[in-house]
Amino acid sequence: MNWDQVEGNWKQVKGKVREQWGDLTDDDLDRIAGKRDQLIGKVQERYGVEKEIAEKQVKDWEKRF
Repeated sequence: MNWDQVEGNWKQVKGKVREQWGDLTDDDLDRIAGKRDQLIGKVQERYGVEKEIAEKQVKDWEKRF
């Protein structure tokens, strides 16, 4: 699924994101609204990881999704 599809189906995808990154709040997920760069930023912020690590985590998640 590409990010245009993720963004368009965000309500359904939020559950999968929440399974992967349980520390993200509902408010975080609402603000992200399917935007890849915002997801990376929130993962980086909530988990205290460098941007490159957050990008890799999101990329790995995309492959499985």
